[in-house]
Amino acid sequence: MVLMNLLSADGLAAVTNVLDLAGVFASALLGGAVARSMGLDLFGFVVVGFVSGLGGGMLRDVLLQNGPPVALTDPLYVPVAVAGALVAFFVSFSERGWDRLFTFLDAAVIGFWAVVGVQRTVDAGLEWPAAIIMGTITAVGGGVGRDLLLRRVPAVFGGNALYASVAVAASTVMVIASALGSPTIGIVAAVVLSLVLRWGAVRWGWGLPNGRDWQPQSTLASLLRRGRGLRPDAVRLLRRGRGPRPDAVRLLRRPGRRRGPGSVHTDDDH
Repeated sequence: MVLMNLLSADGLAAVTNVLDLAGVFASALLGGAVARSMGLDLFGFVVVGFVSGLGGGMLRDVLLQNGPPVALTDPLYVPVAVAGALVAFFVSFSERGWDRLFTFLDAAVIGFWAVVGVQRTVDAGLEWPAAIIMGTITAVGGGVGRDLLLRRVPAVFGGNALYASVAVAASTVMVIASALGSPTIGIVAAVVLSLVLRWGAVRWGWGLPNGRDWQPQSTLASLLRRGRGLRPDAVRLLRRGRGPRPDAVRLLRRPGRRRGPGSVHTDDDH
């Protein structure tokens, strides 16, 4: 009976609102934790919590152009975001406790908001690509706004465990389940998937490769990685064959002092 209620339009809308508010509170609490780590005052806690908790949803609603953002029309959203920031300000956790809470809430927020973003987009009459995009924006938009406000590189740009890719995966699961007529299963599966992927990423360091992990594999590139430049005649020799020829290797410019125009050395170098 409960599943049938959730599958109805009213039940699904109610669950979506609850998950949205839960995401607002949890993300505002996370924003407050970041504010604490940076030594901000009470006003800073509230502002960072507000941006973190409401930024993703407001950005989603503006892009959907389906009326004013929910955070501005529903009287619960702003108080819930402020409450999350105040809890982070007044409640003192140990560093280990904050780490555990941060990991769990972060994973839960990604799942909650991926579901909400997809559902709001489907309700607006858009197709599945837009639903995945909006689910991802809802999940990570608040965190991006928070990081930019604090002049930090947004977590979604990498250098950390899986984050935005978890939102994409959860949004995709919700889209597939909705297309199959099982949004309830999609809600549960998306949240569980977010928890599992995010926990595994933090626990075992799962992540996408960054630019430093990918290097050209040509012979010329391997020689350049050794810190030596090539003269033009050496480049021409390398291009004639697949491997480095002895005469090309001898033409490698060896490190050392160089005099004349373009020299980077001075007489004071030692």
